[in-house]
Amino acid sequence: MRPTLRAAALAGLCLLAGCRPAWNHLGPGPRYAAPPPAEAAQRPRGDTLRLATFNIAYARRVDAATRLLGSDPALRGADVLLLQEMDAAGTRRIAEALGMGYVYYPAIVHQRTHRNFGNAVLSRWPIVEDAKIILPHRSRYAGTQRIAVAATVRVGGTPVRVYSVHLGTVADVGPGARREQMRAVLADAARYPRAVVGGDLNDAAVARVARDAGYAWPTERGPRTMGMLGRVDHILLRGLATPDSAAAGTVLDTRGASDHRPVWAVGLLR
Repeated sequence: MRPTLRAAALAGLCLLAGCRPAWNHLGPGPRYAAPPPAEAAQRPRGDTLRLATFNIAYARRVDAATRLLGSDPALRGADVLLLQEMDAAGTRRIAEALGMGYVYYPAIVHQRTHRNFGNAVLSRWPIVEDAKIILPHRSRYAGTQRIAVAATVRVGGTPVRVYSVHLGTVADVGPGARREQMRAVLADAARYPRAVVGGDLNDAAVARVARDAGYAWPTERGPRTMGMLGRVDHILLRGLATPDSAAAGTVLDTRGASDHRPVWAVGLLR
C-alpha cells in the first residue's frame, strides 16, 4: 500500500473509532528516574557500547519484554536500552529486573490505555543529565504530541548523549513533518561530540536526515520491524565508530512481547 493511501486508511479508522485528543504533558515533566545499582555504576571502563531499542506496544506485556531483554543473546548485554510506548511503572520494572538505571518522560496520557505514554532511556552507566524534547507537529487527528527523551550517559569518563525517539505515525503527520521532528533531535545533539539517536521512527526514510548530518546508520538494512510499516526502528551514531557490518541486527522472535521487533547495534568509543 502506498504511503498516502495507508495514511488515508489509518485516518479513516481513527475517525470511525471516534478518536479524541489525549492529554498532552506540555511542561518539562513529569520525570521519573533512578540511578543504576552501585555495582553497575562502578563497572570498569570499556570502549564498546552495546545499544538496543524496543517499542513495547503500550507497555502491555512488560513481563514478556523483560524476559526477552534479559535472555536473548543479542539484547541481554545492552549497556543502553531505548524504550518507547512506556509508562513509569513498566519502565521501573524493566530497569530493576535488568540492573539498570533509567530516566522516563511521558508525552501524553493515552486515550486508549488511560495511562502515561512516552519514552525511556535505561543505562548501566550513570545518567548525569536528561531532558524531555517536545517535537514539532502534533497529530492532525488526535492533537497529540511526540517527544524525544535525551540523556547524557557517562561511560567511564566519556559523556555520550543518547535519545529515545518516537516520531509521528503516517496517520499523524506527513513525511516532511517527521523529517522536521528528526531535525529537532539533531539540533539538540549538535552540542555533543558523541550522540546516539534510536527508536521508532515510523518511517525508515527519515533516518537519511541523520545520515546526511554525519550519522552512521548501522541498522539501515534488515528485516521488517513492524508489520506492514516495514523497517521503522533504528539506531544512528555520531562520534562512535561501528566495528563492522555484523555489529547490528534485529531480534526476529519477540516471544509475544510486542508488535515491534527490537534492533541492536554496537558503537566504539573513540
